Parts: sequence; C-alpha cells; structure tokens
Amino acid sequence: MADTSPQAGPQRTYRAACPGCGAPVEFRSAQSAFAVCSFCHSTVVRDGDALSRIGKMAEVFEDYSPLQLMATGVITGAAFTLVGRLQYRGETGTWTEWIAAFDDGSQGVLSEDNGSFVFSLPADLGRDVPYADALRVGATTAAFGKSWSVASNISVTLISAQGELPKLPQGAAPFKMVELRSADGEVLSIDYGTSPPVVSRGKGVALENLLMKGLREEAAKEQKGRQFACPNCGAPVEVTLASTKSITCAACHSIIDVSQGIGGELRHATQEQTSEPVVPLGSAGKLQGVDWQVVGFQHRVGHEAGDDNEKFGWDEYLLYNRTRGFTFLVDSDDGWSLVRPATGAPTLSPNKQSAVYLGEGYPLQDSYEAETTYTAGEFYWPVEAGQKTFNRDFGKGANLLSMEETPKEVTWSSGSKIASDTVAAAFNLQDKSEMMKRGDAGPTTPGRGCAGVGCGTIVLMLIVIIIILLVLKACMDGGGPSGYYGGVPRTSGGSFGGYSGGSGGHK
Repeated sequence: MADTSPQAGPQRTYRAACPGCGAPVEFRSAQSAFAVCSFCHSTVVRDGDALSRIGKMAEVFEDYSPLQLMATGVITGAAFTLVGRLQYRGETGTWTEWIAAFDDGSQGVLSEDNGSFVFSLPADLGRDVPYADALRVGATTAAFGKSWSVASNISVTLISAQGELPKLPQGAAPFKMVELRSADGEVLSIDYGTSPPVVSRGKGVALENLLMKGLREEAAKEQKGRQFACPNCGAPVEVTLASTKSITCAACHSIIDVSQGIGGELRHATQEQTSEPVVPLGSAGKLQGVDWQVVGFQHRVGHEAGDDNEKFGWDEYLLYNRTRGFTFLVDSDDGWSLVRPATGAPTLSPNKQSAVYLGEGYPLQDSYEAETTYTAGEFYWPVEAGQKTFNRDFGKGANLLSMEETPKEVTWSSGSKIASDTVAAAFNLQDKSEMMKRGDAGPTTPGRGCAGVGCGTIVLMLIVIIIILLVLKACMDGGGPSGYYGGVPRTSGGSFGGYSGGSGGHK
C-alpha cells in the first residue's frame, strides 16, 4: 500500500556554532530553548541568534532503542520529528523520553511505558498543580472532568540528554515525577523538575501505527558491544534486547542489573535455580496473530495476606515483538492466560471488591501477597528475586484484570485466558501438550460444558465434596480446613497480570 502520510520535518531551522567546540548546533523547533551539543556535550541556551554555554551534560548511555534522533512519524494526521532525548533514572528503573517537534513548532513527548510507548502533549489543568506529596499512590483525583488514579510518585534524576530540549536540564538534582492514569486508558504526567511543574496528557501508541520512518532498523545487529563477562562467574553474557534492564547469567543464574549500562561495576545477586520453564527461553511462536519470542521467565509465589503457611506458585513468560513491545504468558493452576500491562488504570469500587475498565465490570476473584523467587532471561525492568507486591485479581468470563501494588506504584494488567493446546501448538510443543494441560482442561471449567465426563457424574462429585467439607468443618471445632478461606476454596494459583509492578516501574 502506498504511503500517503504527510512528510515529517519542521519547515524552518536555526543553526549556530557551539560555543564550547565550534561544532554546528541546530534548532528545528521554535519551542526548543536549550540543546546538547552532540560533539562536546555542552549544554547551550539560545538567546536570539546567539548561543551560550551553561554547562556540560553527561553522555547518553546506549539503550539500543529502535528510536533515534531525526526519526519521523505521524499522529492524528500531524507529522513530527524526534529532535531530543532525555534519559531518567528513578526508584524503579531507567527510561527514555523523546522530544517530538511538529511542523507548526509545537512539541510532544514519545516515552517508554511498561515495555511499550505513550505519546503525550502539553496539558493545562486549569488550576494550580497539586504538591507532589499530596498525590498519594492509590488515591484518586479529578481533572479534565473525570477521575484519575495516582499510579506512581517517585523521585527521579535526569542522567543524560541529547539534541534539542524544551527545558533546562537540572543535572544530578533529584525531583518528583507523578503519573496518574484513567479508566479509559489515558496517562497524566506531572514533572516537578521545573517551576511551575510541567503537565502532559497522553495515550498508549504502537510504533507501527505512528508510520515511523528512520528507525534504527539494524538495532538488533548492533549488539556486539553488549557482550560482557558475568561479574559472578565470568561466563559470557549477551544482551539481545533494546530495552533490557536486567539479565540472568545462563551459567550461574545470577541476576545482573544492566539498567545503568555495562561499562562499569555491575550490580548482581546470586540465586538458585528453583524452576524450569516449560516453554524454553528463545522459543518463537504466534499467539493471537502476533509473532512472539520468549525472552524472560520468572517463578512467583503467593500467599494469603498474613498467612505464610499455605503458598501457591505460578510461572510468567515475558514475550517480545519488535513493534508490539512486551506481553506476558502466565501459567497457573487455573490455566494459561495472555496479558499485558494496561496503559490506563481501572476504577476500583470503594470496597475494592470490583473494578471497571474500558466500561466493563470485573468482580474480585482473589487477593494475596506475591514474591518473585526465580528469574531467567532478560527483562525491561530491574527484576530481582525476593521482590514483593500485593496483588488483586479480577475476572469476568475469559477476560482478566490484575493489580499489583507497592508503596511507590500501582500497576495494572489486562488480558484473557488461552487454551493450553493453543500454547503448545503456538510454540511447537505438541510433545509436551499433556504436561501443559491445566485447569482449562478440566470438565468443570466454565464455558467448556461437561465434555469428557457426564454432567450427572460431575454433580454427584460436587455433592460428595461438599459433604466431606462439612464433616471436616464439624470435626475441627469450628475451624475451616487448611486452604479454606471464608467458605470459598482456593483454586487459583497465580496472578493474571503477571507483571511485577514493584519492579517494572511506571516507565
């Protein structure tokens, strides 16, 4: 199909010599008052037709993103060019924001968001911006005529920059950044690095829908510089993904933090291998019409809040597609599910017994504390064994919602159940199809009818089970049998979302 999109690129540019080294510094956006020289990394300010050097910015660390300066795209019919890059480090990891200049001189931001992207434009609250400390994680507030949930409130530092910038970089000075999310999938970001704070409003986007040109097509082939020796055992480790923040050594299973690059002392933590993925790392398969590759694996353990005696476990596979980003394949006792982090934030009922997302209601199915006990492969957030979250799982039919909460952040994931034989076929694992069957293969699974066993037999089995439970209850002086909570037997094992909110970060 012919490309009929508008040609991106500003109509007027301004160029002057860098006062630090004399190299040309070009401004393509009228809103860019600052820039970082690509040769000497001087931070320069534009005052009329003159440039002044006001400091020096650290060199950007190579994140091997498919995005790069001067890449172009189109959103809602308007062409833009990526003219600047800001790299941040927060309490939950590092991420990059790209400054997008439109032909009319205005600017937007294309930023990383939980393994995908959000495109934001400047927004005006129409009132004073609240103090950061007043926006507590998990609380709600009103803006633009609707409700927003505070998804994260963290301290961040601008660690490097490149190209044209809309604001003066503050170097290593930390500042607050707050993100709010709505039930219809919008993101509201408040950057407290300037006075007054900068507010932007955006929605999730797919790079393929932005008609991007000038992407780093060869990013996957430029990985030679990302090979290094494991800091624990010395075995060779190779990073193959653009956005990897942590990776596991295949030889000793150490978890290595590469969120700050691989050039210096690497922070790592040893771990014992406690789980073996059924779907091998590196496997490629097609699910829901999309080609995915398995790049990460983690085993997680959950337990009822306040009760460490009864624990249950599940596995999560991190899947990657270059234009779709990341999604999760979750393997629990109840069956398999395919989910991905949600851009917005569903609305919780006051009693937290239900949630509404994109106009659909979901009743609560389970709540529990979760911990990551083993990881393998690559992850786009700094994953660690021992990371803990508080989870709530919601479901309606085959559709699923999962909320994971830490003191600094609340993240949501949404998706749907998927048959085990579909997973086996997708990854060419038909020889493992029997061992991959979970709750979805049982005759009492909702939506599957009474196939394989007569309905009368099933009813009789249920009656016998109920009688046994009543007898056990009577024999235990009023106490319920182990694994029985509030009269509802636990049959679930695992988070539907499969995303470590406490480790993934809001970016």
